[in-house]
Amino acid sequence: MLYLHGGGHVAGSAFGYRPLAGALADKAGTGVVVPDYRLASGHPFPASVEDAVRAYRWMLGRGATRATVAGDSSGCGLVLSLLLSLRQQGLPMPGAAVLFCPWVDLTAIGRSRPPHELDDFRRASAGLYLAGHPADDPLVNPLSVDLTGLPPMLIQAATGDPLLDEARELAGHAQDCGVNARFELFPVDTHDFHIFWSFLPEAAQALAQAGRFARDTALAAQAG
Repeated sequence: MLYLHGGGHVAGSAFGYRPLAGALADKAGTGVVVPDYRLASGHPFPASVEDAVRAYRWMLGRGATRATVAGDSSGCGLVLSLLLSLRQQGLPMPGAAVLFCPWVDLTAIGRSRPPHELDDFRRASAGLYLAGHPADDPLVNPLSVDLTGLPPMLIQAATGDPLLDEARELAGHAQDCGVNARFELFPVDTHDFHIFWSFLPEAAQALAQAGRFARDTALAAQAG
């Protein structure tokens, strides 16, 4: 498994995400790589995408040909940028993608819900990440591009997440493009609730279901 952490493209680290990534990998019955990809503002797009591709190539070189790629929040946007880059470069696709509370559309801040305190952070971090790059570039806005050929994906969201509509839109768009996309909703009032897996029952359940999805997808790929 390759795990790309969240943090709005400007924060977070492999060290800080070891507990969550490790818990997910445990549920999936596999190992996990959490790269310390470069962050904005010092390293705007496409630095993190290049780092994700480099990490995935490293895994391919060690035989991980049907790995699961996972991420949370802005890490989901990076997951999709990675998948689209792999398709563009003609590289083998992962076996599955797991997306926790995705933030994937840098053009849609505050679009679907009343103003939220998360909007200010997203607006600022999106500006630092893009650094003048067009926000409608398909590599950073997967809702604007055909997703045909991407692997099966599981999208999990929370009922109280201000990004819920975006998660729904991603699931619908992926399905419309022929991607085997599953959407799961949990009765939680916060964004990125998976980080509370050690004490929040809904988060623990979400990780268990995500791990099962990764295992089942890997088994189906082997059988095929």
